[in-house]
Formats: sequence, C-alpha cells, structure tokens
Amino acid sequence: MALLQIEQLTKQFGVNKALDSINLEIGQGEVHSLVGENGAGKSTLIKMLSGVYPPTSGTLFWKGNEVSFESPKDSKDIGINVIHQDRQLVSYFTGLENLYLNNPYPKKKMGLGIDWKAMYKAAQRLQDKWGMDIPLDIPVSKMTPSERTLLEILRAMMSDSNLLILDEPTASLTDKESELLFSFIERLKDQGVAIVYISHRLEEVIRLSDRVTVLTGGKLMATIERSQLTKENLIRYMTGGKEIKSTRLPKMQEHQEVLLQAKELRSVDGSIKNVNFELRKGEILGIYGLAGSGRTECMEAIYGLRKIADGEIYFKNELRSKPTPGSSIKQGIVLIPENRHEDALIMDNTIMENMTLPILSKLTKNGVMQKKSELSLVQKEMARFKVKAVNVNQPVSELSGGNQQKVVFAKALMSNPLVYICDEPTQAVDIMTRADIHLFLKEQASEGKGVIFVSSDLHEILEISDRIIIFSEGETVAELVNDNLNPNDILDICYLNQKEAVQG
Repeated sequence: MALLQIEQLTKQFGVNKALDSINLEIGQGEVHSLVGENGAGKSTLIKMLSGVYPPTSGTLFWKGNEVSFESPKDSKDIGINVIHQDRQLVSYFTGLENLYLNNPYPKKKMGLGIDWKAMYKAAQRLQDKWGMDIPLDIPVSKMTPSERTLLEILRAMMSDSNLLILDEPTASLTDKESELLFSFIERLKDQGVAIVYISHRLEEVIRLSDRVTVLTGGKLMATIERSQLTKENLIRYMTGGKEIKSTRLPKMQEHQEVLLQAKELRSVDGSIKNVNFELRKGEILGIYGLAGSGRTECMEAIYGLRKIADGEIYFKNELRSKPTPGSSIKQGIVLIPENRHEDALIMDNTIMENMTLPILSKLTKNGVMQKKSELSLVQKEMARFKVKAVNVNQPVSELSGGNQQKVVFAKALMSNPLVYICDEPTQAVDIMTRADIHLFLKEQASEGKGVIFVSSDLHEILEISDRIIIFSEGETVAELVNDNLNPNDILDICYLNQKEAVQG
C-alpha cells in the first residue's frame, strides 16, 4: 500500500490548468523526486499536498484512506511537512526558539513560564536521535546555510513526519554541506520516512532517488525507475525532446582593459579581510569559496550595501569612494543578488513596475510617466528573456522561480550596465533557464561587458568562467585561469586555506 496516492489531481486558475490529471504514488521510505522546468507545476503540487491550495478535482489517499485538507494544519497533522526553498525561520531567534515555533513547548510547574531547560534537553534528545549537531544557542542569522536547512528538518521531525517535502534544499549549499544533507536523507529513509525531493540539479536527483516524476506544463510526462535514471533520459522528458542551446561563444582573444578592481579590501564588520582582484573587459570572472568565505559580503561591499573599512575600489581606473547602490547603477554596475525575493523584487508589484524601477527618471517627462515607452521597453525585454506570464501587469509573486529570475535580469539590463555582479544567478532555476542565463551573460561579455559570477556550484563555475578567484575566510587566496582545471584542485585550495585560518 502506498503511503500517499494521488488520483487525477487537477488545479485550475481561471482558464489555466496549473496541474492536469496527475496520478502519482509515493511509498514509505522512498525518495521520490519531482523535476521539470520552471512553471511545470511542481510548486502547485507542493501547495496542494501541504493544504495551501484545494484541488479543482481529483482525490488524495493517505495510507489507503481518502483525505482532504482545509488548511496547512490538516496536512501537517497527518505527517506531511514541507521544507520550503525560502527558509521559514526567524533570523534573530536562536535555533532553539525557532525549533519550537508552531510546536508545543514544555512549561514550568503550574504553567507559569517556559521551561527552557526541558526544551533544551528535548531538543538535544531529538538531535541525538537523528545524528545532528546544530548550535541551538545562537541566532539563525549566524548559522550556515546547511545548519538552517537541518534546523528546519529537525523542526519538522518534532511532529513525527511520515512524508517530508524538500524544495531545492541544496540551492545555497556548498558541496560539503550538501553531502551532510544527503547523509541525513539516507537516515530518514532508513527510518521509513518518505521524501519528496525537488531540485534542478539533476546529478543529485539521480544519486538520491528511487523514482523520479517529470512534470511539463502541468502534466505528468513520466515516472522513471532508478534503473532507468540518466541525465539524458530526464532532460529528454523535461524538454519534450527539445535541444538545449549551447552556451559556447567565441572567446575574445585577450582581455585588456580593467573595468573593476579591488585592492586590499576590508569591511567594517570583518567579513572581508583582504580582497584583491581585477575584472577585465569581455570576461566572466568566477568567484568560488566555501560557506563563510566572504563571497557575497564582498559583492555587497563593492556594490555599496556593506561598509568598507579599508582598501580601494576602482571602476575604469577611477577611485570609488564610499560606493552606494545608487552610484553603482549610475556608473554602470548592477547586482543580481542571491535572494531575489527580498533583495531584487517587490513581490506584490507587477512585472512592469519591477522591471522599470531603476530607470523611472528616464521614463518620466515633466513629472508624467511615459506609459507607452514603458510598455514598449518591458514587452521587448519580456520577449528577449522569454518570460512566461499573462501580461506585463501580472504580479511577480505569481510567476515561477525561473521567470522571476528572468525579470531580475531584465530589470538589470534596463540600466545598460557595463558590469554585472551575479550572486548565485541560477539558483533554483530549471536547466533550460540556466542555459538561457549562461548564454545571455556570455553574449554580454562578448560585447565587452564584464561579468562577476558567484556560485556555490563548482561545476557551473568551471563551465562558465574565464578566470576563477578563490575566497577563503574573507580573503582572496588564489587566481586561476580556467584551462582544464580539476575541481578537486580547487577544493583542495579552499579546504587547505580554511584549515590554515582555523589553526592560525
């Protein structure tokens, strides 16, 4: 008997079918992955299984009995928990406080106050049971991405999860952190917990899954058994046999003019200690490092989001003193931030309102917005980036993750930048969108622009970069020309420098 059985599940929004007659079974102790392009219906299915959306039609069976969910609480009560792509944690609460959010907590005698000692002991017993070691006494803001992910999973296990849905769990994790998560998934599986695993990283899907279901355009294309799992097989079903466009473009013969330079850069908060690098005209500069290496913090400092204590930043040989986001955009530097929901988009605003935000002054004449010009520009960029949407007035919150990221890039392009600072730009997007983003950035480089490409995916860094700068403990520790580089050599540099910093 299947743990969860889905029969003819359909979800319709107006005339659009987000899911169309889905049939699916998930067994106890099974890792069952869902893959598909952005907009394939994965998020809609998750929301239906977690009680956020009611089905338009179709039936759910849990352990052989028909069930329906009026709210997320109904889903959680029977043992279904979701670890969302966007972490559901309070950053200024400690790990222990977050662990007990929405979970019952022990009280002192007579019900007067919280029994913190009992809470901590119960949390430690739970950690021991699942083989975790999360620092529960520090704020979530000081935790690593992997610790935050494991904390959410631990919180889910407090309510005896039978089915755990993991939505892009490795999106911001390094390889080492991902390995920690994978070993924990194996322990869950051994205890009979079923896992629904959603990821655009096909290598890890193939590694972890017992079965994989492919969704395309709201329809189930195939459910593939482990013995038939290959990357080529998955891509064939995901794309309907379409060929993925090559991102290879002719390289410029040499990179001469330096567009952006950082010299002995150090931040006020100490996250950047000694950063030195150059970005040249017409190149893609890869930035790689382990968690806590200072990659993101450095990009924020260069853009003007983080205060600089010492060092110099030059743009086209001119010193940038006290950079701000506004001055960066005016000079021709744009940032594609890691967290598009919080830092790149206003989720309740429309596609058009988000895209034209950086150039409102250019679209205004005598205090009046030039609506025809605005509409023309937005439609042009939507076509360029192949944004799938109802129209320009659709809120970006209603778009899939990949289409939201396309809006972020279109918004950046509006200001006609010379330098793109891209922090995890393909995080949680499908394989086709990833290829489109790579192609766009290579086209920009071929036109003489400069691209900084930050990623925790080492294979992606090697795929797209001309040179690679390695960060460790807030410092730049190596510069490598990307000519048949071995991934293990890069990791050796990262771990060696991390070890030396700790010992020192």
